[in-house]
Amino acid sequence: MPAAPPERPPSPCINVCSLDAQGYCSGCLRTGAEIGRWLAMSAAEQWRLIAELGERRKQRGG
Repeated sequence: MPAAPPERPPSPCINVCSLDAQGYCSGCLRTGAEIGRWLAMSAAEQWRLIAELGERRKQRGG
């Protein structure tokens, strides 16, 4: 398993902050819990979430 990048990714927030009916932010697709935990996450956790957000975006057709 490759080592996680040492630097933290930039926040995925695009200042379009509104949770949809499924509980995802319409701007960044994070859940409210993920948004709240972002600063407490390790760099590796943040990178994993960034990858997961890419998958969510694909599933939503965007």
